[in-house]
Amino acid sequence: MSTPSRPDTTADLDTPAWAVGDHIVRRIDETALPARTGPWLLPGASAEVVTGTPWLRPDFADDRGVIRLASHSFAVEADGMRVLVDTGIGNGKQRANPAWHNLNSDYVSRLRSAGFAPESVDLVVMTHLHTDHVGWNTRAEGDDWVPTFPNARYLTARTEWDYWAGVDMEEARRQMFRDSVHPVRDAGLLDLVDVADDGTDIAPGIRLLPTPGHTPGQVAVELSSRGERALVTGDSIHHPVQMSHPALCSCVDIDPELAVRTRNRVLDSLAGTSDLLLGSHFPPPTAGHVRRAGDAYRLAPAKPF
Repeated sequence: MSTPSRPDTTADLDTPAWAVGDHIVRRIDETALPARTGPWLLPGASAEVVTGTPWLRPDFADDRGVIRLASHSFAVEADGMRVLVDTGIGNGKQRANPAWHNLNSDYVSRLRSAGFAPESVDLVVMTHLHTDHVGWNTRAEGDDWVPTFPNARYLTARTEWDYWAGVDMEEARRQMFRDSVHPVRDAGLLDLVDVADDGTDIAPGIRLLPTPGHTPGQVAVELSSRGERALVTGDSIHHPVQMSHPALCSCVDIDPELAVRTRNRVLDSLAGTSDLLLGSHFPPPTAGHVRRAGDAYRLAPAKPF
């Protein structure tokens, strides 16, 4: 990917960033996820499977075969717009998962240091409506939850919204909607997007691509500028081990067979190209290029500029 000729001097240069043509993508860290997350989320990623994939070490797994996962957002500068892809877990929220419960991170400070003051954000894209992708949609104000990004439009796929509106959710998920999704809707900031099979543009150089399986309406976010392209995966690929083992599914995939087909389609579309893959839960180095490895794939990391 090309390097911008004049980086944004208002941004913290320690924030990892990649150039996609004229677009700049910054990773806004929230928290590293505890080691127990991997065996729960990807039960098929046994120590034997992980240690049998040497290229995962040292960045994506340790020597014991324990995979590393992280929670972060991607903050995109594109044609004068400030776009945030997913919003992590959020602070001070009541969650069933102990790793997410009552989190207290400096996420907003990191956003500001990267030049993305909450009031400056124009678009928030929710790849899907899971707890760890919508948490910073809102912040506490007294006893209420209010939009963190008051001047932004919050986008998600209509298919995703309609699915959750039609199922009998458990209480933990209802709580998440109450504190992190419904306040955005009630403030009139939520837009539902009809995503076509071949994708739908939401802004110049930003396109939503359907990646169903993990959830019915999940999307990936394609960034393109001056002939260069990057793809933010959402949870179509939770961890790079799924590149070597595309049939390896998450325990929370709603349609595992469809998730596998989607993952193979995404990886095949990127393999051997200069396109950048940005993993929504990949620990540092987070980004890379997809290469074929026999009948599967691997990631060639791409350093931030």
